[in-house]
Amino acid sequence: MSALAALRNLAFALTLGACAGSALANSYEAQLPPELSTSPHMCDYVACADVMPGADSFSERKGQPPYVEAYRSADGGKQLLGYVMLSTDITDIPAYSGKPVVTLIGMDTTGHFTGVKVLKHSEPILLLGIPEEALIEFNNQYLGKFVGDNIEIGRSRPEQDIIGLDAITGATVTVIAQNQVMMLSGGEVAKQVGILKPTIRPQAKFIDTGAKPSWQQLVEDGSVQRLTVAAEEVGLPHRGQPYIDLWFGYLNEPTVGRAVLGDGPYNSLMSRLGEGDHALFIVRSAGIESFKGSGFVRGGIYDRVQVRQERDAFTFRDTDYFNLYGIAAAGAPAFSESAIFIVRSGAFSAAYPWKLVFLANKMDKATGAKTFANFDTEYWLPATYMEGGHPEIVKPDPVWLKIWKERMVTIIAFTAFLVAIAVVYSQRDTLVRRSTRKNKWPVNAFKYVGWVISIGFVGFGLLAQPSITQVLTWFHALLFQWQWELFLSDPFIFIFWWFIIITVFLWGRGLFCGWACPFGSLSELLYKIGGWVGLKRYQFKLPKPLHDKLKWVKYGVFFGLLAVSMFSMGLAEKLAEVEPFKTTFLVGLFNRSWPYTLFASALLGLSIFTERPFCKYLCPLGAGLAMPSTFRWFGLKRKQECDSCKACAVGCGSQAIDKDGRIDQRECLLCMDCMVYYYEDHACPPLSQERKRRTKAGLTLTPIGADGYYIPIKPVAATK
Repeated sequence: MSALAALRNLAFALTLGACAGSALANSYEAQLPPELSTSPHMCDYVACADVMPGADSFSERKGQPPYVEAYRSADGGKQLLGYVMLSTDITDIPAYSGKPVVTLIGMDTTGHFTGVKVLKHSEPILLLGIPEEALIEFNNQYLGKFVGDNIEIGRSRPEQDIIGLDAITGATVTVIAQNQVMMLSGGEVAKQVGILKPTIRPQAKFIDTGAKPSWQQLVEDGSVQRLTVAAEEVGLPHRGQPYIDLWFGYLNEPTVGRAVLGDGPYNSLMSRLGEGDHALFIVRSAGIESFKGSGFVRGGIYDRVQVRQERDAFTFRDTDYFNLYGIAAAGAPAFSESAIFIVRSGAFSAAYPWKLVFLANKMDKATGAKTFANFDTEYWLPATYMEGGHPEIVKPDPVWLKIWKERMVTIIAFTAFLVAIAVVYSQRDTLVRRSTRKNKWPVNAFKYVGWVISIGFVGFGLLAQPSITQVLTWFHALLFQWQWELFLSDPFIFIFWWFIIITVFLWGRGLFCGWACPFGSLSELLYKIGGWVGLKRYQFKLPKPLHDKLKWVKYGVFFGLLAVSMFSMGLAEKLAEVEPFKTTFLVGLFNRSWPYTLFASALLGLSIFTERPFCKYLCPLGAGLAMPSTFRWFGLKRKQECDSCKACAVGCGSQAIDKDGRIDQRECLLCMDCMVYYYEDHACPPLSQERKRRTKAGLTLTPIGADGYYIPIKPVAATK
């Protein structure tokens, strides 16, 4: 059996062991019936009664976004108990996996949550790390809470009227996304059924400039906006044109309306609008998809486009549609589809920004399944067309920014730690010159302190252990859809990876792997402690020929995981349990089923007797960082005699020095022992020989230069 096959079997065995310890959650990448998203009879395909206790019948889907009504038989009739909604009918907010958590939500007629059930998720941490029961317990915190309350993750702040929810340690991004899903889904339905009152916004007062700007001028001043969706963004191959390319704008404002429609059509349109009605135009200039939808029927709704203003959503029925036959503005693009839609709501105001939302089915390239997705572009009528200009509005911070603000002190401390490591290492020449073979503390003092901080503060405290799963996630994000917000939502991992990327190309993988990685630091510290407590005689290194073969195993693991992820990201994340990071730091050795605990404990136990066995032979993250280390800018110094001298190689813990004295920077963990030898005239054989020769000849011992040799003694001619 090959080493790679053995590793895969080990990961599979770990997965089976976890399942034996507790039943495998069936909502991880569950195959939901396709009718669940499309059938009017949603509750025929999912147990709606699970989130609405006491209900025995359910209506068809109604409203936009859709929901179903839940009833209980009473006195020969039906009593309305509340409403059930499918989260992906309303929003596609992604969790940390980049995919939404598909959730069934129940809400009674007073707007209080009655039940929450996760139908499908793609969060591997909730399968193989944190038990899915933790998400169930998190969701149970919503039961009985009012949809109109200000509910956030974190501590309650009564002075700000904020109700706090306990997060799941190690899954903060997931629960923040889930909170958005709950509140947005419940809020949208509550507004439709009258539980929450729509927001009333002051209406804009327009200025009729009398001008008729061209299309280009309308685009430049923001009166006309563009929404483009690439085919790749919905999981389709590139076909030479976008999936859809829309232009849109607001028509009630006289200058814009007359420029787009012309005087006669504009006046006719305004005469047909009622008080509080707002006209928008949309044209499709390119694309393979229709914004009107292919399934529209009389009396139905246009399910491809809607307007959002803050938390309010406005949809269009057939009675809200007028034909748009042409655009009068000079330079307007040709279009193949057009419409005028009417927003009939006093809650909408052109004085405030709003978004045109295009809704589409997105093909998941990894699984082939279709998921709900929306794309939007913000529109705000230019201030020059409104009396008093734009009203002052305060936009709430995005979720990722709130996380950064709330943890700013810790973020600064973490960043300072990483900067300190880089600065100390940049001064390595000074440190190693002050060290000797018998006294390496000028180097080790900084290194050991770094290990302790990395283990305690970074690993166990911040849970900021970089992992191969992040590499796989980012690789897929680059291929399919990059979302900065997704990665910014975990500030410590985000900052750590910038540190890793920069230092790998400066000095190679060794600074992260050897000085800053929490698990690597723990492994190395255990080895050192083992030597200090009297186990040194039992400590060993593998024979160099065997080491040189086994070191390639981690590269096989890396490429194996990468290949598997192209077919099944879920399986790749399960196999990534070859990394013991999650068990050690994120969940805890004593909080997982025995196979995981045994595997991580065995690696840590082995680390007492041989230096960094996981880092040298199994770590796929180390392998991934080793390859770009080939292109580092700065390497360690060597002398001409290094090709025959074995002094450094004997003491190299990472066994990165080959028989010709060359350092393999892909394997080097920058322990700096060889650099201490480089300047030590009692340890480095060439220097030692030169020292003895000069001493015997009575010559001065000059300082050792940057090239690792004594500065030559040059005779100076005597002056007359």
